[in-house]
Amino acid sequence: MHSTARLTHLSSPLPVTRLQILARGSSATPLAAARRYASNAVSELPASPSTRYLKPIYDFSADTQSSATKSTIALGDEYLLPVYARPPFVLSHGRGSWVWDADGRKFLDFSAGIAVNALGHADPGVSEVIQQQSSTLLHTSNVYYHEWAPKLAQLLVTLTNKEGGLGYATGGTSPSSSAAKQGAKVFFANSGTEANEGALKIARKVGKDRWAAATGGTVDDPSCPKMRIVCFENSFHGRSMGALSVTSTEKYQIPFRPLIPGVSVGKLNDLECLHRLITDDTCAVIVEPIQGEGGAAAATEEWLRALRKRCDETGTVLIFDEIQCGLYRSGNLWAHSAFPIDCHPDVITMAKPLANGYPIGAVLLRDTIASTMTPGTHGTTFGGSPTACAVGHHVLNRLSDRVFVSHMKEMSAYMNNRLEVLPKWFSAILQPHVRGRGFIRGLGFNDVSHPGEVVRLARERGVFLLTAGKDAVRLVPSLNVNKEEVDIAMDVLEGCLSSLRV
Repeated sequence: MHSTARLTHLSSPLPVTRLQILARGSSATPLAAARRYASNAVSELPASPSTRYLKPIYDFSADTQSSATKSTIALGDEYLLPVYARPPFVLSHGRGSWVWDADGRKFLDFSAGIAVNALGHADPGVSEVIQQQSSTLLHTSNVYYHEWAPKLAQLLVTLTNKEGGLGYATGGTSPSSSAAKQGAKVFFANSGTEANEGALKIARKVGKDRWAAATGGTVDDPSCPKMRIVCFENSFHGRSMGALSVTSTEKYQIPFRPLIPGVSVGKLNDLECLHRLITDDTCAVIVEPIQGEGGAAAATEEWLRALRKRCDETGTVLIFDEIQCGLYRSGNLWAHSAFPIDCHPDVITMAKPLANGYPIGAVLLRDTIASTMTPGTHGTTFGGSPTACAVGHHVLNRLSDRVFVSHMKEMSAYMNNRLEVLPKWFSAILQPHVRGRGFIRGLGFNDVSHPGEVVRLARERGVFLLTAGKDAVRLVPSLNVNKEEVDIAMDVLEGCLSSLRV
């Protein structure tokens, strides 16, 4: 059933069942979760595009803005660095997959804070963890131990052990790769960019160690050639100087060149380029198993296997940036979890959904890589704070609950089924294949001007979407989204695509 009224009057989603807040070893309650998701049974797909959203429902012109909205926008224009092109409204609050602006307009958020809000907005459990932990011990620095960093690190490693990744086969008890028999370690940072910077820094040090061991040289020899880094076209790894140097997008790099030297750029899924790109002088390869900002393109199993093999041949550290595609967004813990171990990396970086919007990043690495790091070789003031790690522990317990994962897979399969028919219905507008997996999906457009237009049209119809790369619209909803919300987003998207061809 298609109805514009659903968009403006649908009640807020039911609160997700909480864990016992800050309880040691707590886990989600499957029965309660099952009750929450019981009404989300998937029904038959529509036979034709929805026509309910051919016209906008919201007008964002200046004369519709309240004085409070105008004042906030003016204040931002005066005092904020103008590096963002924001739409002309002010968000005030949210709940689940929905947000409202200061003038009462309601939006279905299929951007999720750029793939961050895995549990949606204003989640009660997350809010309570923040309140309780921040009133107990907010910040300590890493000069001292606190309770939650070791617990979150343990959870990341044990889940990876169980569900696959980093050399662990699914359901394994120890790393299956002979290069990683000892286990894994975690370093906590504040963001994805910081996680990638840390991973590159560690890989550079490993490269020096391996070169010294092979040649009899010393790790501090400035003539060591094993310092090159390989990345791939359409990648996005961050905006600090190191991460930007491996973010091979001209619009991001040009204003800030020269960047760090020794970076080579290949093409995702191009087998022939690997031998040329990755040599004995390469210390690190960094790649997104599913590209986020670059257009939601996914690396193939065959290519990842060849990449792993070439890294092994040259003693190169392989880094998977799973900041956007990891932590269940692809349908599994990691986007590479379901692949055989000969496709796995040495290092995983993560951030976005780990604390549902509270700033955190992390590097998960095999012990054989971690062993190069000693006290003083890396650090952070704020990374791994008690509050960030308490929230992360709560969120990851929730995301990894089997009932939650099952529901997410059901909903993402349903959304994908609706997406898959769009290239058939709108063949003149869309490229033939839907990109990505799970709840990181991309629609490629034949006309590169269309993605931005579709995002604008969807916003006028009450739904937030994102562009990706030059030619795609990206859908990255909260992972607890329900069927009615998927239907609204798909109906609006169909209305936008119909409007393009009118």
